[in-house]
Amino acid sequence: MSIEQHNVKRSRQTPEALAEKKQREKSKIDEFLALTDDVLSRKKKRDWSNDAFELTQRLLQINPEFYTVWNYRRNILLNGIFPESTPEQINNILSNELSMTTTALKANPKVYWIWNHRRWCLENGPDGPERDGVPSMEWRQANWDKELFVAERMLDADARNFLAWNYRRYVLANMPTRRSETSELAYTSRKIGANFSNFSAWHQRSKTLVGLWESGQLDPIQSRDDEFELVSNALYTDPDDQSAWIYHRWLIGSGENKGQLEREIQLIFELLQEQPDSKCKRLWCMESLVHYKRLLLQNHSPGSQTLKQECVELLSRLADLDPVRYVRYQDLKRDLDQ
Repeated sequence: MSIEQHNVKRSRQTPEALAEKKQREKSKIDEFLALTDDVLSRKKKRDWSNDAFELTQRLLQINPEFYTVWNYRRNILLNGIFPESTPEQINNILSNELSMTTTALKANPKVYWIWNHRRWCLENGPDGPERDGVPSMEWRQANWDKELFVAERMLDADARNFLAWNYRRYVLANMPTRRSETSELAYTSRKIGANFSNFSAWHQRSKTLVGLWESGQLDPIQSRDDEFELVSNALYTDPDDQSAWIYHRWLIGSGENKGQLEREIQLIFELLQEQPDSKCKRLWCMESLVHYKRLLLQNHSPGSQTLKQECVELLSRLADLDPVRYVRYQDLKRDLDQ
């Protein structure tokens, strides 16, 4: 017999089929519990054997969030396997660990403990074979280069995976041969161009720009204008998304540039006039207008009653549109009088 639910036909299972399914599930649970008991018992006895190592892999394939077992696996490597291995063998073992966790990440891309184990593997790998009596960096360089490739493939699969973004930043900061910041800026351009709502890419871009400005590789004034053009395109393309608004506010900073402030206020005012029925868009536009007009008041026109009145009117509209934050808007009004 079949039943239809949400336009999807489903077969009604017989009592015998349900009982068999229940038994299979019970067998899996029993197997997992027995395996867990075995592994934890070996851990307590400080069993650093290859058998214990293989059992941890079986258990972690079932439950990759079992951080105690990840810790035990690393202790087996440090206390049982590495002491009996050559540097080349250690490098091969750690390469296998990275391959194993790559497979795990495909199924569980947001499990922190998998990313953490990969970090440990990279940090504990040998540098490389000796060349003319001097240790080379061949293995280490190859492992870190491959790791950057893996992190970027994970971001291709899910461009907003914050764990992958954080891990990628860690890899970039620790590679034996660093990637240039101009290359990194180009990378964020590609990610933002593919999806304007990629908050992590905007965040990475801001960190990269600061480095380029501080090192003198980019002119802060010219490049900031270029950034305003980029973020303005994002605001007009998807004004309901917060990522570009937050980046825009970062670019404005403390509002020391009056001309820049007035230009961006005019741009946002024009944006507000388009599609005025979008609630989220109106919220972001009006909140930004209030914020930037207050910066004008604080930094450039402290006695302007016109600016104060414009802020008060905008805050009243915001309170009507967004009653959940009514108290906040009233507080901002009071601040204008101080």
